[in-house]
Amino acid sequence: MTDGRRAAPVSGMSALRAVGHGFMEFFRDLTQRSPARFAIIIFLSLILVFTGLFSLPVAAANGQVTPFADAFFTAVSTICVTGLATVDMATHWSPFGHVLVFVGVQIGALGVLTLASILGLVISRRLGLRAKLIAASDSNPLRTHGGPVNEGQTVQLGQIGSLLATVALSTLVIEGAIAILLYPGLLVAGVPWNVALWEAPFYAAMSFTNTGFTPNAEGLAPFRHDYFFLTVLMAGVFLGSIGFPVIYTLLRQRWRVRRWSLHAKLTLITTVTLFFLGGVVFLILEYDNLLTLGTNDAWDTTFQAFFLSAMTRSGGFAILDIGQLNQSSLLVACMLMFVGGGSASTAGGIKVTTLAVIALAVISEAKGRASNQAFGRRIPSDVLRVALSVVAWGSTIVAISTIIITQITKADLGDVLFDVISGFATVGLSTGLTAQLPDPAIYVLAITIVMGRVGTVTLAAAVAASSRSQLYSLPVERPIVG
Repeated sequence: MTDGRRAAPVSGMSALRAVGHGFMEFFRDLTQRSPARFAIIIFLSLILVFTGLFSLPVAAANGQVTPFADAFFTAVSTICVTGLATVDMATHWSPFGHVLVFVGVQIGALGVLTLASILGLVISRRLGLRAKLIAASDSNPLRTHGGPVNEGQTVQLGQIGSLLATVALSTLVIEGAIAILLYPGLLVAGVPWNVALWEAPFYAAMSFTNTGFTPNAEGLAPFRHDYFFLTVLMAGVFLGSIGFPVIYTLLRQRWRVRRWSLHAKLTLITTVTLFFLGGVVFLILEYDNLLTLGTNDAWDTTFQAFFLSAMTRSGGFAILDIGQLNQSSLLVACMLMFVGGGSASTAGGIKVTTLAVIALAVISEAKGRASNQAFGRRIPSDVLRVALSVVAWGSTIVAISTIIITQITKADLGDVLFDVISGFATVGLSTGLTAQLPDPAIYVLAITIVMGRVGTVTLAAAVAASSRSQLYSLPVERPIVG
């Protein structure tokens, strides 16, 4: 009898060990066999967890339960580092709620694939080959699609640990430096020193993560003419939008431009070009608009135009009333937002390298070149195919979401399109429509944000858990194009 009674706990412990072992084996298999799908599972789980936290009475300033739609959308916007909101972010949330926002954007800034790689490494104690390839895709997402890849153009497998360390260290150092630079500006604006100790790192996090939330009800209005403060914010947005692989390259090669990877060169050149081009276009379109830039002096008008150009790339901070922009300016902003920032960055959109690859393909076709090339390097044809697929899927998502939300709200098409693209590209600028959306439209926009943040390449890799190789070739026939 005694032996029997003692055997039961042992049997129970064995069962628990078996369950735990099976649980760990399941996740180990998932991280190695389909790391992209595992990333999405973790990403969606984080959204659900933060939805529950935002729903707590202690998270709201009034001590009441936040409606589920608003809590869910805030969780999505926070984890996806988007910046759109259905509630007043500065006044609705309690100090605990603001801490949740701060922590959420930091988690979101790590990125879906980087977060999945770290968690997979913790669970399985090692990164499998496919997980390493997916993690390496932070510097070249096309690795998930196979095909020959020049190792000199990307972070190699042995350097993935260094890349992940760079992500965490660069985030900490850059946000710390930005916070130190912003602190005096907050004091000059009349913010108490103890409050500024919180707002400085909050603004730093919101700029580097390209989120755009502000901790005060007035937003950036008190800093409208503090050009140093606004310039620091733009610098934070720029560093966050170029992507961790570019930061990694710059840290290793610094000013040895010839050793920069092709990805880094295309990202920096396209980003700077779009910034200056956007600033000039906004200056031309808005200089006589009395509701935006028309009443400012020449310097302030120029600065605000370029600040708007930087924020439409995914920054999300706004000084001007976006709803008062000319329709032509809203269209230009939509184009800039749709492109977004660099790959593996805190920015969204189809990414600047996607635009660069397509533009290079057009130039190569016009010159009659047999291959797409830049800076003495040939870009494989599968890169162009994926770039076109990203644009096609992104356009489809935006179109479907715009149609559904327009049908639900009966709102102006231009306002809906702007906010949908802002959500898809995780920008955070709004014409004012998002705050007025009914619950069904809120859920549609939230799904759009998730799909935009996860990325079409990652989504495709998750759906296609295993790649299939075709061992035969079909006959060639050319349809008429154009």
